[in-house]
Amino acid sequence: MAIGTKELAPVELDTFDNEKLFEELKKAKEELFNLRFQSATGQLESHGRLRAVKRDIARIYTVLRERELGIRATPVVAPAPAKAEKADKKTKKAKAADESTDDAAAETVETKEA
Repeated sequence: MAIGTKELAPVELDTFDNEKLFEELKKAKEELFNLRFQSATGQLESHGRLRAVKRDIARIYTVLRERELGIRATPVVAPAPAKAEKADKKTKKAKAADESTDDAAAETVETKEA
């Protein structure tokens, strides 16, 4: 079993686009800095975490380099029209309830202003 963060498993890294990988790399480097600082001041509780974060950083660099060389494919980002379809498929009752709630709120505001 590989040591590292469960969130940054190689299978998960394959699904990230390059921007997300750079973001994760930045987070991991910040965490490594903080862990080294804690180690130097004697506040570090888990020394194994240093090793795990270093491996995560190396894993991210490996994925980025493999994509650069064409060994690993960059994931294609597909638009998400499914959410829009779900919003359109609201039932008539739900739409009517939303409208009546909006009307009631408008009446309350008008009453307070008067």
